[in-house]
Amino acid sequence: MGVITFGEHRWSSSDILQRVDRVAAGFQNLGVGEGDGVAICLRNDVVYYEASLAAGAIGAFPVQVNWHYTAADLRYIIEDSGARALVVHADLLRRLRDGIPDDVAVLSVPTPPEVRSAYAIPAADAVVEPGDLDWATWRDGFTDGPQAPSTFPSTVIYTSGTTGRPKGVTRAAFTSHQLDAMTSMFTQSYGFHLADDPTRISTAIVGPTYHSAPNAHATFSFRAGANVAIVPRFDPEGLLQLIERERITHLNLVPIMFSRLLKLPREVRDRYDLSSLRYAGHAAAPCPPDVKRAMIDWWGPVIGEYYGATEMGNVTLCTSQEWLDHPGTVGRVMHGAEVKVLDENGSELPAGQIGEIAGTFHGFGDFAYNNDPEKRASVDRDGLMAPGDIGYFDEDGFLYIRDRKIDMIISGGVNIYPAEIEAALHHMPEVADCAVFGIPDDDYGEAVHAVVQPRADAGDLTAEDISAFLRDRVAGYLVPRTVDFSTDLPREDSGKIFKRKLREPFWSAAGRTI
Repeated sequence: MGVITFGEHRWSSSDILQRVDRVAAGFQNLGVGEGDGVAICLRNDVVYYEASLAAGAIGAFPVQVNWHYTAADLRYIIEDSGARALVVHADLLRRLRDGIPDDVAVLSVPTPPEVRSAYAIPAADAVVEPGDLDWATWRDGFTDGPQAPSTFPSTVIYTSGTTGRPKGVTRAAFTSHQLDAMTSMFTQSYGFHLADDPTRISTAIVGPTYHSAPNAHATFSFRAGANVAIVPRFDPEGLLQLIERERITHLNLVPIMFSRLLKLPREVRDRYDLSSLRYAGHAAAPCPPDVKRAMIDWWGPVIGEYYGATEMGNVTLCTSQEWLDHPGTVGRVMHGAEVKVLDENGSELPAGQIGEIAGTFHGFGDFAYNNDPEKRASVDRDGLMAPGDIGYFDEDGFLYIRDRKIDMIISGGVNIYPAEIEAALHHMPEVADCAVFGIPDDDYGEAVHAVVQPRADAGDLTAEDISAFLRDRVAGYLVPRTVDFSTDLPREDSGKIFKRKLREPFWSAAGRTI
């Protein structure tokens, strides 16, 4: 059995499971049953395990809620998912209370000191308000755990859609065969297959658990018997300290974390013993090639990568050496998965030709979008799922992601892939980051537009500088017609640039979306 750490606190897995039993009995006492939802709106906290595992223990769906959401967003998710109860940090409840339907039971969790410190939350906002149910007091009022349910449902994850409301991805209750498939998929994705004994793995939950990858990593690591350190909020030097102190062997990160780690001064990076690391996987967003090479140079050949989607599961895997031999790849199809690149008619394309990527991890189980069967049907490709990515296989069977289908610009009938332009801009020394997308154009339908985040020492960077740099590196029609500058590009917690927020003002003003 593993050990769970959070700040200075340590619990055995059996300690956590005893709490889970009490919470499960408490949920049943509130009238939550099989097939119901339990909304969980928490920053990273040990209560995540108590609430999500307890919901599953009575056949209910844990519904992870992005705590950045507004009260209106929360109401939408509660109503869309059919949640009967809400578990929420006390400081968040103060902000979100107006979004909670009257018939939903609310359990207020005192915001722990670790989270208060990480997010600069006033102590007065972190306590349970009079009249609210205090989580620990309520939990400890129950003793006997529930009887095992007939089903074990998966977590409901609301994906951050590029347009409109987020989509709730729901899977039917797992069968034993599906649990075996899920174990195989996550064992490969998180590098656990490289360990002789999973119970000797030490890992850390670094990303927010409302995102699908950190959520799956957190739950799978616990069930696998690994030692798990819960990190309230990613901090680059704090992670290095944690690796040394807890002898972390495995990590699951996103590329923006690599970038922030590499920005630490050399003397800070060299201060910590990272020799315990065996595998550091990443996914969720493209990793700039220079960043990945720098991480491999620093941490050694422990940097792995996988590609997947909440709906599709994880389907490819890539080692450090494979990536160095095939720069830019997201790997080859992992054992148990299937991936195809399709043309506009749904026919499979040969190596080297760009098309829509569709795939699945066999046995992982089908999914649905809550209350939106038409949307679910629109991503089906004869049993495979198309998450909206464009790419190709090379002759050696390595997959490359060229762009997002939604990001593709059609200008004068020509398909333009922003990722190609962005990749070229990343080589400009004055550019820290960038986003390229299409904006309305009366003549061509869409025109290429770039938003550039200059480096702090870039000086007076101009649109003309950007154009001049790109003209020597990409075809003329790929050079952005217009360029804006921003000191801080909007991002999701996964590190992805929130292009929708950048794109929307242009299309709203034009009165159209395409």
